[in-house]
Amino acid sequence: FPGWRAGVALHPSLFSFLLFPPFFFLSQGQLRSPMGACGSKPTPDDDRSRQHDQTLAAEKKKHKDEVKLLLLGAGESGKSTIFKQMKIIHQNGFDEDERRQFKGIVCMNTIQSIKALIRGAEKLGIAMDGSVQAVAQELLNLPVTNNITREVGDKIKSVWSDSGVQAAFKRSNEFQLNDSAEYYFNRLDAISEPDYVPTQIDVLMSRVKTTGIVETEFDYGSTHFRMFDVGGQRNERRKWIHHFDGVTAVVFVTSLSEYDQTLYEDEATNRMKESLFLFDEICNSEWFKKTSIILFLNKSDIFEKKIAEKDLSLCFPDYKGGQQLETAVTYIKDQFLKLNKQPEKPIYHYVTCATRTDQVQRVFESVKDSIIRKHFSDVF
Repeated sequence: FPGWRAGVALHPSLFSFLLFPPFFFLSQGQLRSPMGACGSKPTPDDDRSRQHDQTLAAEKKKHKDEVKLLLLGAGESGKSTIFKQMKIIHQNGFDEDERRQFKGIVCMNTIQSIKALIRGAEKLGIAMDGSVQAVAQELLNLPVTNNITREVGDKIKSVWSDSGVQAAFKRSNEFQLNDSAEYYFNRLDAISEPDYVPTQIDVLMSRVKTTGIVETEFDYGSTHFRMFDVGGQRNERRKWIHHFDGVTAVVFVTSLSEYDQTLYEDEATNRMKESLFLFDEICNSEWFKKTSIILFLNKSDIFEKKIAEKDLSLCFPDYKGGQQLETAVTYIKDQFLKLNKQPEKPIYHYVTCATRTDQVQRVFESVKDSIIRKHFSDVF
């Protein structure tokens, strides 16, 4: 090797290559040096390999540029409503065929709610007027179906208008009742029409317990978003771990109005206390040490009505702010923020009403820039 004799250093790998040139096996003992194949034409296998590499590179770039949002929170916080709002805002909403599919859910929610309200009145010892007691019993015996006839709708309206049932409704924090109950009762004329098709707001108000993990994707400007909604009940939370890796931001949803309510799955536990416990766990988790946390203080519309009648001290004995809306909201917000054990890590917080599309859109607008800015600063 002249270069070697002259004292020119050769890289060890090049030296090995020169001493032992590699060969490709072709077929039945034939050998061919790769250097002898330099002028050969690409084979179909070469084309497929190149296309595969290009696909992998494109997928890698897509995931690098992608913003991944994880919706977390305890059950009944309104996570799934936020999730549905993303479809309305970024995917042109629910078309007529999709809304038709929600008819059964709306009808079942309505029947379940009137049954829960009747049982709640019985539990609280509140008597109904004699004229509706028989109707109430009929409704209790009614199967939960995906259709409400005009006759059934009229029966539900008669029970709903009873003074005893209204008294029980005012104490619905003492039993389990969907937040959408009043809304659907007031929509019975439409819901009981034979050709009823749910509206967008009907869809938003519908309630189906999230089990497992639901995903949606949408583009916002030049950025691709993936959002995951996971079950909030205790037995669903173990499934969250599979989507922790690579999350851009956690959107933690809590209900402001749950301060006087208990869990569906454990009626001895206050919902607000459970939500605080869960936020503490999420905010200070090793998984989310460098992840943006966004706190949605949700159901502000229900909270505004409730705080005028029920003091926040029902949940927080140390609270002395009275029944002033802004004071109470600030107090709840501070209870969450003080759980953050990383002072340098900001928690973005917003008061929301998940059923109001315009408000959710404004909130998403205000958080997206900071999310995207942080995401791409971390990526690059």
